[in-house]
Amino acid sequence: MKKILTVSLLSISLILGSCETLNKVISSIGPTEFEMAGGLKDALTQGLYTGFDAFANPSQGNPLLRFALPGDAAKIEKTLRDLGMTSLLNQVTSKFTNAMTSAVVAAKPIFLNSVKQMNLRDVTSLLITDNTRAATDYFKTTMSPQLMTAFRPIVDSTANLNGANKEWASLVNIYNKIPLVSTKLEASLTDFLAARVIDGMFAKVAEEEINIRTKYEFRKTDLMKKVFGYADEKLKQRSATPSSM
Repeated sequence: MKKILTVSLLSISLILGSCETLNKVISSIGPTEFEMAGGLKDALTQGLYTGFDAFANPSQGNPLLRFALPGDAAKIEKTLRDLGMTSLLNQVTSKFTNAMTSAVVAAKPIFLNSVKQMNLRDVTSLLITDNTRAATDYFKTTMSPQLMTAFRPIVDSTANLNGANKEWASLVNIYNKIPLVSTKLEASLTDFLAARVIDGMFAKVAEEEINIRTKYEFRKTDLMKKVFGYADEKLKQRSATPSSM
């Protein structure tokens, strides 16, 4: 009986030892390029959702998420307020901020699909890098034109629906008639608004990517934990390796 028990315990020890060895081997194997791409896309998608949440409350946080006058905003705003147009200015600002928020809600599928459709190249260099917003920069460079094209009509529609364009037209009409005003305001703000929203979204995505790269608790999926954990180890090895003179 004792021999059987001893053999059983030895067998269990060998199995457990084998499992530990296997785990070490598995953990030492880096993610595939497909997994790297998936982890980076998970990070970008998570960043987009933080942007959606931020635009739902544009009065808080990043000023890029709120409407601001184009051009020399401070000078234009002061001129309008000096002319007693504070109420109209506040109304226009509020309506365009709401239009931006509504446009983001309507455009969620466009932003999310842009990440899915993005073709990541040289994923290793995008993952293992000291640039903590490398994926966002790549996303912005490769997808901005398509996003702008798809997003512009949504912005135009939301601005018209809530009356923002009408209010803006009234403000522009008054401002452009002021004597000695050298730079006139544009009658249409669709492109300006679309670009501002996209810049705001990329700012939030970059902020989240930095958090994901530097703080483990922000890695919400198993794939992110795997690929960014691998990146952490590789960057540690890189920094520990003395550079050749």
